[in-house]
Amino acid sequence: MSTSEPADLRVLMVCSSGGHLAQLMTLKPWWSDRDTAWVTFPTEDGRSLLAGERTYFAYYPTTRNLKNLLRNTVLALRVMRKERPDVVVTTGAGVALPFFVLARLSRIPTVYIEVFDRIDHATLTAKLCRPFTTRMLVQWEEQKDLYAGSTVVGRLL
Repeated sequence: MSTSEPADLRVLMVCSSGGHLAQLMTLKPWWSDRDTAWVTFPTEDGRSLLAGERTYFAYYPTTRNLKNLLRNTVLALRVMRKERPDVVVTTGAGVALPFFVLARLSRIPTVYIEVFDRIDHATLTAKLCRPFTTRMLVQWEEQKDLYAGSTVVGRLL
């Protein structure tokens, strides 16, 4: 991601709350002047960090929960149709999968940023989303070995 993209770029940021959301918040200089919408969980940090932002709340838990995967797929259909993003960006976790699948089917670019704290093995969500990912970004040189064709962007602070 660079600052050379048009300011009118419609961005959909999808992540679980907690550290995944905190990682995407560090990109505020990039997304704050763009038409950005968010998908996260309705937790205290999700609500407080995104107060004033266009936010859709996803269902959780997502890990091994088929019911919530289906519910989040319906949410993804609704949000993607309404927002019509030019790009979908995520740091994970499980909530990202239905959005990445639908984006790929709609020929919308996707950007997966692997989380900071997984250096020696790939996360489950990254493995699942990888076939639907346009650009795979990693924060550590060691992570590059886990994802062929990935780009090291350094730590998101």
